[in-house]
Amino acid sequence: MRQVVLDTETTGINPKLGHRIIEIGCVELIDRRLTGNHYHTYINPEREVEQEAIGVHGITNEFLADKPLFSAISESFKAFVKGSELVIHNAAFDVGFIDHEFMLMNPRSQKVIEYCTVLDTLAMARKRHPGQKNNLDALCKRYGIDNGHRDLHGALLDAEILADVYLLLSGGQTAMDLSAAGEKGGDAGSIRRLSTERKPLAVISASDDEMTAHEKYLDGLASQAESVIWRR
Repeated sequence: MRQVVLDTETTGINPKLGHRIIEIGCVELIDRRLTGNHYHTYINPEREVEQEAIGVHGITNEFLADKPLFSAISESFKAFVKGSELVIHNAAFDVGFIDHEFMLMNPRSQKVIEYCTVLDTLAMARKRHPGQKNNLDALCKRYGIDNGHRDLHGALLDAEILADVYLLLSGGQTAMDLSAAGEKGGDAGSIRRLSTERKPLAVISASDDEMTAHEKYLDGLASQAESVIWRR
């Protein structure tokens, strides 16, 4: 299964008011494993970035002046995500902006849900942790994910963090004690990323001598009880 964890940064909060995407960050998961493959670009929005938005992500109008337009990166972006399941925190926001960008290019463009499926981790978190804060920072704290290097929002960085959050939120083992610690805001452990270049783990089978010794041990147990459950 191929999933793409996605985040965007924008000039403001509402595309209906003319706001645009200025950064897209994506990381790839295949069978719930980070592959190291990613997509990242900054975009010239052809308008001013609101000062309040700059305070959130730190991306200035001067920085974006020489970046490509959305039309220049649209095909490479679509090729990267097409056919995948998009994993997005507050998906309606990002999907709404992406659909708006394509609509500006062509009013009859396909919507995201026509070439991807979408999974909203905010909806997942609210279902699992009702009545609690479920923004990305709160989930990092709840699941013991280190995001101390996140002074400002950034699409690629937030996508990488969200990938860790999603893997834990969707059932990754977080500790040997699978109690409700995570529900109560305790330390639920963290994910350690393994290198995609590592060799497969060796499968070591018991030798004939070890199997014979094991059978003798079961014989000893059987002589002391009516039956041995391992032989049922």
